Amino acid sequence: MLPRHVQRVGRDWIAHWNGSQVLTLNSPVSSCMRWAGHYPWASFPLPVPVDFSTNWRFPAFFGPWRQFQNSNWQLDNFTQSSCFHLPNPSMKSEGEEPLTKKRRLSGQHDTSTPEEEANFSNQKEGLHLSVAQNEEKHSSKKGTVKRHWEYFCQHSRMKIFGNKETDQSNTESEAKFDFTVMSYNILSQNLLDDNSHLYKHCRQRLLIWTYRFPNILQEIKQLDADVLCLQEVQEDHYRTEIKSSLESLGYHCEYKMRTGRKPDGCAICFKTSKFSLISSNPVEFFRHDIPLLDRDNVGLVLLLQPRFHCKTNAAICIANTHLLYNPRRGDIKLTQLAMLLAEIASVAPQKDGTFCPIIICGDFNSVPGSPLYRFIKEGKLNYEGLAIGKVSGQEQFPRGQRILSIPIWPKKLGISQNCVYEIKHQKKEENAGEKLEAAKLDNTQEIVAASEKLSSKLRHHFKLSSVYSHYFPETGIPEVTTCHSRSAVTVDYIFYSAANDDTAAQPGAEDSFHGGLKLLGRLALLTEKDLWTVNGLPNENNSSDHLPLLAEFRLIER
Repeated sequence: MLPRHVQRVGRDWIAHWNGSQVLTLNSPVSSCMRWAGHYPWASFPLPVPVDFSTNWRFPAFFGPWRQFQNSNWQLDNFTQSSCFHLPNPSMKSEGEEPLTKKRRLSGQHDTSTPEEEANFSNQKEGLHLSVAQNEEKHSSKKGTVKRHWEYFCQHSRMKIFGNKETDQSNTESEAKFDFTVMSYNILSQNLLDDNSHLYKHCRQRLLIWTYRFPNILQEIKQLDADVLCLQEVQEDHYRTEIKSSLESLGYHCEYKMRTGRKPDGCAICFKTSKFSLISSNPVEFFRHDIPLLDRDNVGLVLLLQPRFHCKTNAAICIANTHLLYNPRRGDIKLTQLAMLLAEIASVAPQKDGTFCPIIICGDFNSVPGSPLYRFIKEGKLNYEGLAIGKVSGQEQFPRGQRILSIPIWPKKLGISQNCVYEIKHQKKEENAGEKLEAAKLDNTQEIVAASEKLSSKLRHHFKLSSVYSHYFPETGIPEVTTCHSRSAVTVDYIFYSAANDDTAAQPGAEDSFHGGLKLLGRLALLTEKDLWTVNGLPNENNSSDHLPLLAEFRLIER
């Protein structure tokens, strides 16, 4: 026999629900409920009657949830994917547990009786089980948010997730060289495990590499890019799985691992049917003799030869990098970028003194409109008085308020303020006249160096445009390239040297290119809201916390 007060609870509960249409545990139940003002979504499903009035109350056996009985509940579009918004004044900070849950975990006094707690646990356990089973059953219906192809050219090649269709009406198609480039941070498993707090919204089984890699490979197959620029490629996975899998798809792979303890790096892979390799140039940003450059990020620069017949000996420079994350170290980010640009400037020159077309991909850990982003786009940056924490724009209220020093990096790095390698002459002079002339030259160099130290202006000689506009023109809502439990922003980019007739290009620096690249189309990005409809990133079908960026270009001959 149950105690009398438990019997009374049972009668009240049956009476309240009698005649109401109820969601049974075997029906589709939303697993999406969040605390108001708190992101991301927290999984804590509850059965809810369809007749959801303001007078409804939780039964007594729901224990600590009784404090919410007088709360104003809001029901948003009650469907299978609906979400309940709980007002929660006790939520103090992002990611913090509700106070009621804290008390339960810490063993503090609670007004619930043992019988109530047992009933609550049984109800919760059974419900979680049914929701998990239901999610498995309906996983095929969840799918992924669809991304459409945006065109900038009337004769652009049709491309819908791997299905290509060439425009046969173009009689000059043989003289044109069109190709696609993808930039994709595939999320190193090592970094995922070290930063598990960023993926609290994910079910654990979605985060293991054996689940993630087939999804990532499937994305690469479907998008079928001619050039892949991949970041966070873990070395052991690259050696045992990634390289061989991509080679079986017709790619040649070049890889550069980070110099420190983190076992990931950058890879550039290209279709051997479209390109041949001229040179591969890794860039290490770590310098043991320069305290500023104590981070282990890397870059990779390839010079590729298109496999097609043309009047000129065309080449394309492809660069890939993953800059330092730390929002408070804008000085390191700018120096790493300058080192990458200097390597590109040494690889990309043509015989006539101009640069070949350039594409720079990567995770720059900087947001659109930030000083670092503007420097890439505009080719110049006056950083005098610029706070070190504002360089990347990652934080609304940056913590690093130290002002950038002038110059940012020491002269012994061997890179000028124009982001090119300085030429060093080490020839020894033997006679006094030559020594005197050398001394005069040294004095001149010291004067030049002193004037350069006073300069707070960075420059580079490339005319670069961004494939993406970073905001949706109709609404002004930001595009998003990465989304996890802490943030949803744009940090991934594809920059390219635009041809003069490229209508999709943004105004840039002076034109130092004869020819260039014309943007034909791009795979559209998404909003933060779009991504949370599929529970953010990673999710059931997208196994990185970044979206792949994809663009199609046409090589314009000189």
